[in-house]
Amino acid sequence: MTHGSPQRLLVEATDANFEEGAYLRANPDVARAVTSGECPSGRAHFDAFGRQERRNVRLPVDPSLKAAKLARVRPLMQQGAVQSETPTLIDCLPHATRVELRLDPTENISSHEYDEHALAIIDRHRDGLVLDCGAGQRHTYYPNVVNYEIVDYDSTDVLGAAERLPFEDDSFDAVLSLNVLEHVKDPFQAAREIMRVMKPGAELMCVAPFLQPLHGYPHHYYNMTAQGLENLFLPLRQRCISLYGAMHPIWALTWFLDRYAAGLADAQRERFLTMSVADLLAAPSSPDYDAVVSGLSLAARSELAAAHALTAIK
Repeated sequence: MTHGSPQRLLVEATDANFEEGAYLRANPDVARAVTSGECPSGRAHFDAFGRQERRNVRLPVDPSLKAAKLARVRPLMQQGAVQSETPTLIDCLPHATRVELRLDPTENISSHEYDEHALAIIDRHRDGLVLDCGAGQRHTYYPNVVNYEIVDYDSTDVLGAAERLPFEDDSFDAVLSLNVLEHVKDPFQAAREIMRVMKPGAELMCVAPFLQPLHGYPHHYYNMTAQGLENLFLPLRQRCISLYGAMHPIWALTWFLDRYAAGLADAQRERFLTMSVADLLAAPSSPDYDAVVSGLSLAARSELAAAHALTAIK
């Protein structure tokens, strides 16, 4: 049974499709400039810069696609889980859960595209339902993917916490958890919930960082080794750990170096950027390191720390 075609939400802006709200939704920097009075309107920005820069607009989700998906999701909800409902959203996130799990309001926008492995899972289950647990703001709206989030993005279908999935057991043909569990207060409970709502034989794709700097949406609790990630899902069979694309160590190295440079004052940053790999591998006590070690901002030290120490008293 087919349930409609995917809808691309983020598309290049043209004179034919330009709409002020859609342009500002796709370009937060322009929206901020308009709000502050630096730019008179999105249209003025598009005419002056956006057309040449090939800026995007963000289209609204097709109401018929949204309605059809929510109609399929409603029978899967646990009794008493739904707090409220609108034509575009099922809200299963009570205030008490927000407080308990520290689901603080945030202006951060988590958004990324699916890679080929996730797209293959979505395609294999195009006649079923795939739960995207921690979907972020999706740029393509798939009729068979339930976008589950703590933030009411335009693409969000169900609002809720990963540790409190509001769905009945054995509800989904596949589950995606992509760069989410590091931001979850209790990833062990979240993993148990993910496994609970998977049908027998359902597929799981879970991506979690190992060597990545601090990045909060709004919080960042845990990075994981390959063993740690597998340990979360030991009850599942045919487990396989893989590493490809942006998971390659070179991206971690680039990210760390970029953030380290950003944490230095101008003069120190210039020195850091001229250092060779051999310089960086030298002993940290080397005189060449003085400025780039002692001059690193406190925020960057914590963001990139090799370790943190906790002391406490009962």
